[in-house]
Amino acid sequence: MNATLRKYESTDLEAVLSSWENATRIAHPFFTEEFLDQERHNIPEMYLPNAETWVAENAQSVVGFFALIGNEVGAIFVDPDFQGQGIGTLLIDKACELRGDLEVEVFAENRVGRPFYEKYGFVPLSESIHEATGKKLLRLQYRSSKD
Repeated sequence: MNATLRKYESTDLEAVLSSWENATRIAHPFFTEEFLDQERHNIPEMYLPNAETWVAENAQSVVGFFALIGNEVGAIFVDPDFQGQGIGTLLIDKACELRGDLEVEVFAENRVGRPFYEKYGFVPLSESIHEATGKKLLRLQYRSSKD
């Protein structure tokens, strides 16, 4: 795997949305089309302008990304065709390099994200209900410097 990381540029939008949607449909099969349509609108309008976003490229194609708001991982998605190749770890390594300790919310039913975060060393902090979907969310934390 020869992925490289760089800061997001506006010309990456379609590739970022494609990675997000392809990965989301696998990780979150319980999302409705209406919810996906709203998020597809929210990503460029609300989330990206307020986040520090980095993309992973493989052969000059964007294959994944992460977005940070403070020390919160607002998003991390890798296109399913490139999952299992270390790109997610490369992305979260960069997020840790930038912020140190991290927090993230993940759906309890997310069978892709939860094992990834657990393997990386994130631990549960709290649970809540995601208003828009009614699904359980887990807030996880990663401490880069173990006390």
